[in-house]
Amino acid sequence: MTFTLQHNDPFSSARAGVITTDHGEIHTPIFMPVGTVGSVKGVQINDLEDEIKAQIILGNTYHLYLRPGLDVLQAAGGLHQFNGWHHPILTDSGGFQVFSLADNRKITEEGATFRSHIDGSKHLFTPENVMDIQRTIGADIIMAFDECTPGTADYDYAKKSMQRTQRWLERCITRFDSTTCPYGYSQTLFPIVQGCTYKDLRQESARHIADLGREGNAIGGLAVGEPTEVMYEMIEVVNDILPKDKPRYLMGVGTPQNILEAIERGVDMFDCVMPTRNGRNGQLFTYDGTLNMRNAGWAKDFSPIDPTSDCWVDRYYTKAYMHHLIDAEELLGLQIASIHNLAFYLRLVRDAGSHIIVGDFTSWKASVIDNLGRRIKP
Repeated sequence: MTFTLQHNDPFSSARAGVITTDHGEIHTPIFMPVGTVGSVKGVQINDLEDEIKAQIILGNTYHLYLRPGLDVLQAAGGLHQFNGWHHPILTDSGGFQVFSLADNRKITEEGATFRSHIDGSKHLFTPENVMDIQRTIGADIIMAFDECTPGTADYDYAKKSMQRTQRWLERCITRFDSTTCPYGYSQTLFPIVQGCTYKDLRQESARHIADLGREGNAIGGLAVGEPTEVMYEMIEVVNDILPKDKPRYLMGVGTPQNILEAIERGVDMFDCVMPTRNGRNGQLFTYDGTLNMRNAGWAKDFSPIDPTSDCWVDRYYTKAYMHHLIDAEELLGLQIASIHNLAFYLRLVRDAGSHIIVGDFTSWKASVIDNLGRRIKP
């Protein structure tokens, strides 16, 4: 994997570049649709490519390890062959999912023991076998195994957790560098900065990772309960240290406003379940704000969902029809909402990149960010 930094905004830390992998190029800043179990919920590959214009999707190690399982993925030739997505894929190490299983996991120096949410069976993730699992899944970019510290953790726990993540990272690198991709293409390992909301811990973690000189780096453990302004502060602290010539991935974030604020602070890559999860609950994102399609006030609004969009569902379907589908709990409504929201997120980062290139990102961001957070009423 290579990263070419092409443009820097003159008034902020925003930047635009190109990540090149064996499965294609990724123009940054970029949003990655989440395909947790190998599929982006309710969205077919052709819509991901043609309407949403996704360049990379995310899969999850924890979920793919449990279902369909490594034997199936290996027999298929990896996730690209299994799901038919022949563009770049990134896999989350499963650290966040293990963190979320608070009542069904135990973390030790060896790794994390947990019970499956599917059948209660017991499993162990270690830095070594998580590297092996991600090699088998076959993602282009794989994540180091880390402990995702809750945003409310006290200093002592956050420090111990961060130091354990550092030790696990060394083991991940040793295993990764001693193995190869079973499918004949290159894979890249991203370390993950942790440290909760404590500036000195974030700085220590970022310096440790910067010194390792890997091809890209991730920022984890944010948007897990801390105030938004604290999240932005931690991004600034970390990005002051992480190498400027390597891509920076902010994991699991977030709202359209979060994404623009993070781009302004030098982040290149994003993922979040919000576009599809909120879409399945009837919330649509637009440049004018969010629409709650469950609201009965849309029942006789026959205007297009979003006439400014270049995605076909936004011009073809009306708000009234969307309200009907969501109200009736029709699967088509969930599918349309997911496509619309993902297309909007990809449009947002493309527009951000375009404005970085022409040099007016900060003024453009200021002109749109307030509307992004408002609620549109019928």
